[in-house]
Amino acid sequence: MKHHVFAVIALLLPQAAFADVLAVEPVTDDVWALVGPKVQRDPENLGNNATFGVVVTRDGVVLIDPGGSWKGAEMIDTAIDTITDLPVTHVIDTGGQDHRWLGNGYWQAQGAVVIASDAAVADHKDRGSMQMTGLSQLIGEGLEGTEPSYADVTFGSDHLLEVGGMSFEIMHRGAAHTPGDSFVWLAERDVMFTGDIVYVERILGVGGQSNVKSWIEAFGAMAAFAPAHVVPGHGGPTTLETATADSYDYLVNLRGRIGALIDEGGDIMEAPEVDQARWSYLEQFESLAGRNAQTTYEQMEWE
Repeated sequence: MKHHVFAVIALLLPQAAFADVLAVEPVTDDVWALVGPKVQRDPENLGNNATFGVVVTRDGVVLIDPGGSWKGAEMIDTAIDTITDLPVTHVIDTGGQDHRWLGNGYWQAQGAVVIASDAAVADHKDRGSMQMTGLSQLIGEGLEGTEPSYADVTFGSDHLLEVGGMSFEIMHRGAAHTPGDSFVWLAERDVMFTGDIVYVERILGVGGQSNVKSWIEAFGAMAAFAPAHVVPGHGGPTTLETATADSYDYLVNLRGRIGALIDEGGDIMEAPEVDQARWSYLEQFESLAGRNAQTTYEQMEWE
């Protein structure tokens, strides 16, 4: 009896671990979002501080983004097991942040094919060492087993993946949060997976690898499909209206305010003071709004 109890506990532990980090949220028929926390990477979330997409086809699962580490990918695998017994056959890397690609090796070891834009893979190679160093400090032993592993299939601007009667149109329309960001259109279910082109519920981050002007254009290209369902890169499944309010409108305001500051002769030290108060409801606003403004100033100063 004692051995049976221990076996049950051992079986439940991985599921309990993912349940504390990833919320499994249905989007529409055959589509789920795995919604991670909107905080920094840490030993509990294993780099999975983002949202991932799961599509179950008759021939297997297509996963949108692999997780932030080998163990983070295992966590995602455990979550998928609560949805279906079918294997993951394809993984789409939507961008260059660690949780968009550093779990690749785990899925490739399970036999999945990984797909990413050429620009994303170049970014992976450029920033991978830095990301590994950062993760080693943030998640510690949770990084065990993780090694940079690149996509099996790459593309320039467009790639069509057909699996189990569903068509995944993967499109790279320029740099956004990272240089290789792509969105994935699943027409059969009227669902758009945006990767880091869209953040909801928390403020987006403009980093040195970002391009605010191109980000706005990439959002516009994505929005032109008028999806009924949006699975963002951060936050829960949402509507195009909310995605526009939390991401696109924020970026347009940021460029407009910084452009006006530059025209008035203001300097970069004044950038954090531009008016972003309309988005103060978003999580992490206080910690990121000022940095976003200064980074945008740096990008726009010599336009």
